Amino acid sequence: MYTKQAIFTLIVVFIVVPFDADAQCAMCRAVLESESSGKAAEGINNGIVYLMAIPYVLVAGLFYFIYRKIRS
Repeated sequence: MYTKQAIFTLIVVFIVVPFDADAQCAMCRAVLESESSGKAAEGINNGIVYLMAIPYVLVAGLFYFIYRKIRS
């Protein structure tokens, strides 16, 4: 399959290569700070929770399915 050297090189490349992911932070902060009621901030927080929770639920369901198949 893959050699240890290839996997190590791939990991080093991912760590060393910078990813510029700061583009939206200033925009979101400006929108949230300019609103006085806080409804947008609440919506952003809810969106973050939904985006964070869905992959965990899917992975937990996958592991439960695998566990059930192995046990039977």
